[in-house]
Amino acid sequence: MSKAIEFAEFGPPEVMKLVDFPDPKPGPGQVRVSVRAAGVNPVEYKIRSGFMSQMRPIELPSGLGSELAGVIDDLGAGVEGFAVGDEVLGFSVTPAYAELAVCEPGSLVAKPASVPFEVAGGLPIAARTAYTVLAMLEPKAGETLLMHAAAGGVGTVGAQMAIARGVRVIGTAREENHEFLRSIGVEPVTYGDGLEQRVRALAPDGIDMVFDCSGRGELPLSIELAGGPQRVVTIAAYDSAEYDVRRAGPPEAAKHDVRVALREVAELAAEGKLELPIWRAYPLAEAVAAAHESEHAHLRGKIVLIPS
Repeated sequence: MSKAIEFAEFGPPEVMKLVDFPDPKPGPGQVRVSVRAAGVNPVEYKIRSGFMSQMRPIELPSGLGSELAGVIDDLGAGVEGFAVGDEVLGFSVTPAYAELAVCEPGSLVAKPASVPFEVAGGLPIAARTAYTVLAMLEPKAGETLLMHAAAGGVGTVGAQMAIARGVRVIGTAREENHEFLRSIGVEPVTYGDGLEQRVRALAPDGIDMVFDCSGRGELPLSIELAGGPQRVVTIAAYDSAEYDVRRAGPPEAAKHDVRVALREVAELAAEGKLELPIWRAYPLAEAVAAAHESEHAHLRGKIVLIPS
């Protein structure tokens, strides 16, 4: 038996319980990972609360989490390219808020030795999302990207991926995150009234594209700054269709080999060209506290769960 987080009803974080769970077994072509870190993401509280029950029905009781970093401890029949003891990061097919999780090898890449497990465990969703958005925006070296909510998990990773491609990044964030953004090469601007003027002061020749991680009403201004909706992409605004703005979701992500995105961020992190701040690492037993902080705090970077 191993430990895992489970919830038997929709509701607040307190519906989550730490339970003893039969050790998951990898099927043919699968591997099992001893989880060292699992990322905590907004989509998980939307699933747990029931907000997504219509669009993504689940059977209760259920677990949570899909991104992780850990060590392979068991192989299913026919697995090639991985061995017991390999350190990996990627996505699981069984819940990642657990001590053990089953994964498809096609959703894993090797974890660089220099990247800590808790950082690696917070990278996969941000990497996949940012890679998808950048593929949709098609940035070119020398262009200027406006990133909304640049200090969050996806914003931080996406901004650094863009910078590595030679793109200038202007990022919206609260004042207390400006020093951090400057440290990773982003030019920060403060949210709120006067944002248009602040952005235009930094980029008098205009903005080429917008990556919206905020979803708090920035689309009209983004369209104006970018000269139209064609190169504005959001991951958070549910009213995007109203503005003819593309929204990056699972169908768009599925068009790309996730391993390409994972390798890109893993290599950048190993080379010291990508930093992912860990807001806090919680023990698995404190998943309720982690969920509360994820839902209500303005985070810089990611929250992760540490099963062991």
